[in-house]
Amino acid sequence: MAFVVSSGQLAVTGAGVMPGYATMPLPAAPWEYETIWRSQPQVRTVIGFIARNVAQLGIHVFRRLSDTDRERLTDHPLAQLLAEPLPRMTQYRFVERLVSDLALYDNAYGIKLRLNGQMRILPVPPTLIRPAEGNWIAPEYFETAGGRDFSVDEVVHIHGYTPEGLTYGSSPIESLRELLLESSESAKQRAAMWRGGARVTGVLKRPMDAPEWSRDEKRRFREMWRSFTSGGGAEGGTPILEDGMEYVPVGFNPEQAQYIEARKLTREEVSAAYFIPPPLIGILDHATYSNIREQHSHLYQDTLGPWLVMLEQEVGAQILPDLPDNRNVYAEFNIASKLRGSFEEQAAAASTATGRPWMTVNETRARNNLPAVEGGDSLIVPLNVTEGGLASPRDTAPDSADAVPKARGLPRTKASGRPSEIGTFAAERKALEKSLSAFTERQADQLMAAAGAKAGDMPDLLELWAAGSEDRLAQLQALLADHGYRLAQVGAWEVLDTWNPEADGWSAEVMLAWVLAAAETHAEQHEEAGREAVAVVQEEGGDGWRETLQTAAAAWGTAAAARALTASTELRSFGGHDAASASGLTQKIWRTGGKNPRASHKAQDGEAVNLDDVFSNGLRWPGDGKGRTEELVNCNCTLDYAKEG
Repeated sequence: MAFVVSSGQLAVTGAGVMPGYATMPLPAAPWEYETIWRSQPQVRTVIGFIARNVAQLGIHVFRRLSDTDRERLTDHPLAQLLAEPLPRMTQYRFVERLVSDLALYDNAYGIKLRLNGQMRILPVPPTLIRPAEGNWIAPEYFETAGGRDFSVDEVVHIHGYTPEGLTYGSSPIESLRELLLESSESAKQRAAMWRGGARVTGVLKRPMDAPEWSRDEKRRFREMWRSFTSGGGAEGGTPILEDGMEYVPVGFNPEQAQYIEARKLTREEVSAAYFIPPPLIGILDHATYSNIREQHSHLYQDTLGPWLVMLEQEVGAQILPDLPDNRNVYAEFNIASKLRGSFEEQAAAASTATGRPWMTVNETRARNNLPAVEGGDSLIVPLNVTEGGLASPRDTAPDSADAVPKARGLPRTKASGRPSEIGTFAAERKALEKSLSAFTERQADQLMAAAGAKAGDMPDLLELWAAGSEDRLAQLQALLADHGYRLAQVGAWEVLDTWNPEADGWSAEVMLAWVLAAAETHAEQHEEAGREAVAVVQEEGGDGWRETLQTAAAAWGTAAAARALTASTELRSFGGHDAASASGLTQKIWRTGGKNPRASHKAQDGEAVNLDDVFSNGLRWPGDGKGRTEELVNCNCTLDYAKEG
């Protein structure tokens, strides 16, 4: 066991910056990777995605007691080290840096320290340390940019594969170098075009039979043309082409250059190099509700699983042996919390697995922040479980046909077939509001950061906004479609639970096309609301533009909450209407809801129309996107359904 002993002065490690270190011969060129990470947004997006998702898991330490039993250790030296690798460094930041270094350089380094009697790990950028001497199997020591050498036992070195040997890894960036260079050159060309006023280059053609110009006439025309083309044509007036002259454009326009397609290709190639499904990083060209949900469920298995196994084993091989009481101790990422289903899914699975109810009344009350009640600490076991021979309380005996009311217009009372993962309307609406508000806040922060990074006068805010518009719209549509599909099912089952518990003749998948179209509409409307807010700031200008932009961002965030309620009402209403049609219902009744309903909605409370007709306010259902805006915003109304006869 070997440590760098320090009493709190980390500088004694000697891992400082030395000019010229980048010129030292290394297996690769790590200082170039740093430049690529800073300048290539696609690389930063992918690496950041991996590092952040691994870092937020958290690492737990366990002792294996037997093949089927283990003990969680919270005060073990390894648990304390991982919780605080350095004073004031969190576990999240430590793991984020470790994974980022591995993803970018395929090498990650840390120096083992003994600070005030405790082991610590000092992460060292791969540009400041390298393996030295030795052979292809193992280095003799590690040297740093500060000139100090460290023995192999004093350094934690995690690396990937390279064909040349076993002492370092080969960065995936190497395989992407040509593609990234092409992308960089394309960006330079695009920037040059905008600096030149975004004008198309071309030539002037003059007919051969045109009269010859005098020297003064040539000079006059040349000055006129220069005045027009100065600043991209913004400063001049309308050019006059004399004697039948013709302007012929030369070069590519942005559409022909396929800039957007090139950017997508770069992100797709980078994500492929790191084995990440494209929809997870915002490439939604072929995304659907089902495959996005499936890929999220596989994220911590197939995509990040190899990373987690590697890091767990490296901790056991390079750090744990230096700590006391390490027998049968191991570290494990808390992946279980990410792979669990919803509470409803977990409750159903636990109930089936145990064959009986598994929570007491007081345990359930505690989950909902309610006080315990007398007699609430005993499990309530239904008689059909203990005496009826059923395997699970979720099983039910067949319903007698005579037990179902047959009178027309009366709701049936059979057990509902509602999927357990579909929550209540209030919960699903709140989830959409939270997701949409968080997304809006992130996008506003990114715009503020981009605008704030421009020194001097106010930048072109609309140009900054347009630069991210396509990605924003795609992400918005995916977010709204995900929540919208659930909200539509909530509305459908509110009707099916009463009128058609077996969902005969109805399928949730039939609603998906409509939900996707609604998501696209709401995404465009929310995007346009943000653009209009930015346009107002751009138009007002002035020295206080930053404060005005912050106010506009806050207003856009407020609009997100209203948008969530409007979309939720529409999707719930559509789902209920679709289920009512499939269930043979023929009438719909407007029910005014909310604390302060608008006058037109209050006046039509109880109004009944045929299922395919519209109400007196012109809406098919509350929140109907085809209605006037003033009839939709913040609407909390609902529908009831009935059969004629």
